[in-house]
Amino acid sequence: MNISAPFILRPVMTTLLMAALVIFGLFGYATLPVSELPNVDFPTIVVSANLPGADPETMASAVATPLESQFSTIAGIDSMTSSSTQGSTTITLQFKLDRNLDGAAQDVQSAIAAASRKLPPNMPNPPTLRKQNPADTPIMFMGLRSDTLPLSKVDEYAETLLARQLSTIEGVAQVNVYGAQKFAVRIQADPTALATRQIGIDRLASAIAGANVNLATGTLNGPTRQSVIHASGQLMNAAQFQPQIVAYRNGAPVRFQDVARVIDSVENNRAANWYRDQRAIGLSVQRQPGSNTIELVNQIKGLLPTFLLQLPASVHLDIIYDRSQTIRDSIADVQLTLLIAGALVVGVIFLFLRRVSATFIPSIALPIAVIGTFAG
Repeated sequence: MNISAPFILRPVMTTLLMAALVIFGLFGYATLPVSELPNVDFPTIVVSANLPGADPETMASAVATPLESQFSTIAGIDSMTSSSTQGSTTITLQFKLDRNLDGAAQDVQSAIAAASRKLPPNMPNPPTLRKQNPADTPIMFMGLRSDTLPLSKVDEYAETLLARQLSTIEGVAQVNVYGAQKFAVRIQADPTALATRQIGIDRLASAIAGANVNLATGTLNGPTRQSVIHASGQLMNAAQFQPQIVAYRNGAPVRFQDVARVIDSVENNRAANWYRDQRAIGLSVQRQPGSNTIELVNQIKGLLPTFLLQLPASVHLDIIYDRSQTIRDSIADVQLTLLIAGALVVGVIFLFLRRVSATFIPSIALPIAVIGTFAG
């Protein structure tokens, strides 16, 4: 059977088929996902737990150990590692490749609920989990810095404006903030002043919690209606904390400013991020599996001018790392290599056939065959 015979006898059909291959191939080439590495989807879940003020040993024994004991009962876990730092514990669970990630997430959530009774009761929030692919490294790093504004204000712009706007872009999986400097009031107790007034550190802690509440004060009940009384109970800065009363001694009030140093600071003053020898807030953008890295970076760069209009003039936004640049260079190199290879093949065919008309047919069939593969 001669495979070429039907195409030779039906030139119109052959022309239309080749045209279809070229059209669908060009369309496929324009929509191909572009990335530096192939997609490798490891079923991995990261569990995070926080207990402010706890040392790493306490986090490992009181938080990590109960969670790990409960996670060990989940089927399909390939490896489990944990890391405990000051006030924070991170547990990474990597499952076997045939394990469904959504089902594994449900099992992990159930294990967290089962272990909640064994965790310290003063944890501000229960442990949280997130799905993560270790193969997905960030495609872009950015930095926010200012010469005049405090880092807490720069962090507010980074987390409440930029990170949220970037998360709404289709193809963005996660936006992480490094060197976060969330505003907080720090109360540094003076042991000598507390001992002189016979006030324990527990009394100081309870006074802090009692002075800063966000609840309704009470209700007024009448014959026809009921009214809720809400007094402003939240203290927003150090100046509002200082005059608050901790206790009474000899009929005189003891205030925070008498037994502690109250300052405006940040939640974690041990975390820091630098860019060009200047303190900055860093952001990293991770893409969703299968998304086009170059197209995603173009969308992010298109959003940045709109975001810059919302920033004060003293805040500077810098792109520290753009992973799409190496991909663009690699694609350009591949395209140039294909053109050179095609020209060499056509040249070799011409050297053997020594006829332009005979060389024309393979020189047309070669690019059509390559372009047709993009449709697949």
